[in-house]
Amino acid sequence: MDLIDSNGPASTSKTPRSRAPISLPLTGESATGTGKTVINDGVVAKVAGIAAREVSGVHALGGGAARALGAIREAMNSTDVSQGISVEVGETQVAVDVTIVAEYPVQLQQVADDIRSSVIRAIEDLVGLEVTEVNVTIIDIHLPSDDADAEPSKAALR
Repeated sequence: MDLIDSNGPASTSKTPRSRAPISLPLTGESATGTGKTVINDGVVAKVAGIAAREVSGVHALGGGAARALGAIREAMNSTDVSQGISVEVGETQVAVDVTIVAEYPVQLQQVADDIRSSVIRAIEDLVGLEVTEVNVTIIDIHLPSDDADAEPSKAALR
């Protein structure tokens, strides 16, 4: 960068940079350059969470405390799609832990396999990292009658 003194010529203590115009790629050419892309662990966890939620047979993600916080977030019109997801991200690889509540009566091994496939596909396609493992922990089974028990009756409110 040129340093300009208002009383005299430019200072030569630093070498001047080239003022060549920036070249943009033409249509069909790719811009190549050097640099490092950093993808935050939270982004990878969100991608995994969205992929896991899309699997049929998954009622909810996370343990009891995470689901309680999730209910509070939902009441405030905010959701945490990475709830129940833990990731370990390296330079080129990622390991994922998924904690779920499954619907009843689903085949638990099939749901776990579907979660693995969905999470691996989403992370490798969207993030570009190799998934080394997806560990699925099923902590509970949601029964359709649980919804009816969770809502207080109108008579109990009087």
